[in-house]
Amino acid sequence: MDTPQHNLNDNTQPRPATSQNKKMLWIIIGLAAAVVALAIWFIIASVSQKKALEEAVALKEQAELDMAQRELQNDYDALNNEFAIFENSRQMVLDDSVKLALTQKYETARLQIEKLTQELQNQKHKSAAEIKKLKDEISTLRNLLRHYVEEINRLNQENQALRTENAEIKDKNQQLTSRVQETTRRNEDLSKRMTLAEKLNVTGVNLMALNKKGKQEKKVQKAKQLRVTFTIPQNNSTPVGEKTIFLRIVSPSGQLLGDAGSFSFEGGSVPYTAKKVVEYAGEEIGGVTIYWDVNTALTSGQYTVELFADNYRLISRSFDLK
Repeated sequence: MDTPQHNLNDNTQPRPATSQNKKMLWIIIGLAAAVVALAIWFIIASVSQKKALEEAVALKEQAELDMAQRELQNDYDALNNEFAIFENSRQMVLDDSVKLALTQKYETARLQIEKLTQELQNQKHKSAAEIKKLKDEISTLRNLLRHYVEEINRLNQENQALRTENAEIKDKNQQLTSRVQETTRRNEDLSKRMTLAEKLNVTGVNLMALNKKGKQEKKVQKAKQLRVTFTIPQNNSTPVGEKTIFLRIVSPSGQLLGDAGSFSFEGGSVPYTAKKVVEYAGEEIGGVTIYWDVNTALTSGQYTVELFADNYRLISRSFDLK
């Protein structure tokens, strides 16, 4: 009877242990699942965080590149403005080969920068290499502009020196021209004085109306002759020799009295009233007389007497005859 009771007790004792194991198993499984879930979440969170970080870094880099491009654009605009300042200076040395070469290089570099800038503007994402290339091109342009300015200043200084030198030469030439003109004028004046000095002079010219007896006639309407008398004074400058003196008597109405012929004067032909030939030896000749026989009606009024010789008008004088 004791043995069966012992067996009954052995069958009933393991049941609580099995239930406890199962419970522990489920706890372990739950914990493992939580760990796995947590690990999966951690991995997912890490990947998302890394991706977000990478995107943030990329956005920051793009922003920095955009800012760098804008700064380079500002530098480029500033260079172009500086270049424009020297337009007037460039025109002053337009024919200089050094300046032309620099201008061509500057224009080539400027076009390259504009091309790179346009390409970057059309790109959504920019690279540091492209920005660096643009930066290098602008740096080259800046160096060209610096060299350009230095050359322009040098050429302007040379041109200023040349202009100063030319101004001095021009001033000297003007002074020389003035001296030459003054000398020429003096020579012309001297030549005129010498020419005038050679001119045959006459003094004491007088016009008188004569009657048929050769005496003075008070009324010119009754005159039979008109007599002109004068003196040729001594003049050592006048060439000696035979001198033909032409007389012109102009009536109050402006008509030439007489028609004895004509003589050459200043390239033309001049009619005269009467003439007389005298031998001049440089000494004074007094009482030279020229007569004109009246052959037309005379009226009272102012008569003009003119004497010519050696292509000179020796004298012109008016006389009132009643």
